[in-house]
Amino acid sequence: MWRRVRGAVIIVGMKHSTNPRSVVTPCPIVLPTRRDALAVLAGGALSALAAPTFAAEPANYRLATFSVAITPPVGHPLLGGSFKPSTGVDDPLHAIGFTLLGPAKPIVIVALDWCELRNDTYQHWRETLAAAAGTTIDRVFVSSVHQHDAPYVDTGAQRLLDGVQAGVMCDPEYCEATLTHVVAALTSSLPHAEVVTHLGLGQARIEGIASNRRIVDADGRVSFRRYSSARDAAIRALPEGTIDPWLKTISFWRDEQPVAALSSYATHPMSNYGGGRVSTDFVGLARERRQRDDPRVKQLYLTSCSGDVTAGKFNDGSPTVRGELADRLYAGMKTAWEQTRRVPLKQVECRSKQVVLPFWDTPALSESALRAKLADAKLPFLQRAMAALGLSSLERNRAGHAIDIQAIDFGSAQFLLLPAEAFVEYQLAAQQMCPDSFVMVAGFGECAPGYLPTISAVKEGFREEHGYCWVGEAADPILREAMREVLSPKQP
Repeated sequence: MWRRVRGAVIIVGMKHSTNPRSVVTPCPIVLPTRRDALAVLAGGALSALAAPTFAAEPANYRLATFSVAITPPVGHPLLGGSFKPSTGVDDPLHAIGFTLLGPAKPIVIVALDWCELRNDTYQHWRETLAAAAGTTIDRVFVSSVHQHDAPYVDTGAQRLLDGVQAGVMCDPEYCEATLTHVVAALTSSLPHAEVVTHLGLGQARIEGIASNRRIVDADGRVSFRRYSSARDAAIRALPEGTIDPWLKTISFWRDEQPVAALSSYATHPMSNYGGGRVSTDFVGLARERRQRDDPRVKQLYLTSCSGDVTAGKFNDGSPTVRGELADRLYAGMKTAWEQTRRVPLKQVECRSKQVVLPFWDTPALSESALRAKLADAKLPFLQRAMAALGLSSLERNRAGHAIDIQAIDFGSAQFLLLPAEAFVEYQLAAQQMCPDSFVMVAGFGECAPGYLPTISAVKEGFREEHGYCWVGEAADPILREAMREVLSPKQP
């Protein structure tokens, strides 16, 4: 249930123990109001900054891991109100992350079981987590796993909707309270950081999950209509198309004892969705199975660049498919672990490049057109919500809002975080830029741009067919150049 009691938001839900083998028991969870949450955050940030930085001697690193439930209350919108709101929980959502402590300022990576985090809200999360960890925003990596039976958060767009009483995309108080809990989990984990001496690198080829949206029919016509599920057997029979078949895992070890594992694979993480049941879908189920394999090793999962990659070829939308996809992904994660090679962790360097991606110059996305749609009470909610999202992004774009293209250089491996629904071609390009390095690429960082298609996909009509894209064609070369600058190519 989701109700207010004397100004507080009350969620009667599930209390999740940090012990993976513990029993899940129902209990009421009281989330603070926005005012209370801000007060807690302010105090927590000050305490974190005043506390020791936990920096070790040069070339000496420690890792603090954390996990906290972020499941929305019953009645909260899912996928920004695109489908029915939450009616219950099939499996709980989590924010899972770690803080890497060493000679330089801490590095934070957080994976959210939310659909997206956008614009002002994304900036706010990174700033708040940076303050809590005693670091700078460019060293905070936040990525949404992008499940669709989960919250979709842009509080700036919600304020625009509130201004015309159009409906609810997300509840800002719930979102702020969730951030409070994530901050508390991060800060409480820091004193328990474990020494890490080695990096583990493993990968496995995945079969029977990913396929590209792009298909070519018998007449040679190109379209992008292979969605997350495809009931049409003819569409499922078409070739996989361009994908990255490799699941990659970067792990952290204390000598021969593993501490944490970060896995990533390029596909939209949906089997079937939209029925109102909150779920981490098949990627979360696979991750939790890996967590149960060894509770001592914290398991994180990030979705790689998959704006144009789904499970559509292998998913007819039937209820059993979720478990089948989870089995395949789990098997790949396990194989990548078995194939892991350990190397000494001797260096860690963060690099970031700020870019302003041009807004798509089309009449439908002009400010006047978007405001007209937002104000039109006769339009369906989703059309007004899309207008609010467009305005939220347009306002920040005009203000010169920059998006961080971020990378971590581990010496033997590179980790790159790209924004939004970047196409898999960008991930493959990043690997080609560093052909002699182990390159892991995650997507769904700052999600404001929507889809990030390549120029070739734009020319083939992707934006007109799919919508949900706010960037111009020049975004492609801008993004690729930023990738080159933050990656560290290895010489043969």
